Amino acid sequence: MIILFGAAGSGKSVQGQRLAELHNFRWLSVGELLRNQNDPELEKIMLTGDLVPDEFVVKMMHNAAEEALAAGQNAVLDGYPRDEWQANWIVESGDVKKIEGAIILRVSNDERWNRLTARGRADDTRDSIEKRWALFDRTIATMSKLLEENGVKIQEVDGEGAIEEVTERIEKVLKDWEVI
Repeated sequence: MIILFGAAGSGKSVQGQRLAELHNFRWLSVGELLRNQNDPELEKIMLTGDLVPDEFVVKMMHNAAEEALAAGQNAVLDGYPRDEWQANWIVESGDVKKIEGAIILRVSNDERWNRLTARGRADDTRDSIEKRWALFDRTIATMSKLLEENGVKIQEVDGEGAIEEVTERIEKVLKDWEVI
């Protein structure tokens, strides 16, 4: 499995979907899986920018990843883990052994905001986005360090530019890691 890290608007979902199409990976997006739950309580939490409880998210993602692996597909994890608690759960549960590497997409705040306003989702309010950006900024170093200490390769990739260029940068890393 591959993790795509990046703040809201960094292009994780676009790149995750491209990797899924190009390499027959299963794209596992926390946001997409949560939105597909059709649960009014979950929708209310997401609209305010608050986070769905970690326990729910780790079980949902673990089950989705296991289903992909059982079907013989590699998986790209989009937006997971999102905090230290989830990263610790991945280590303690043993799921960390299934992760081949993590890519951090780096994109400027201005570019991320332009991308988010262009997609126009209801849960992309300025307040909710700024909460998610602040959480990402607070947690990415700790999560990366924990995963790296447990054998996961970490690589930053420039997430700005044409979609195809970013995909090529990611694929270069995945080739170096012998994932594709």
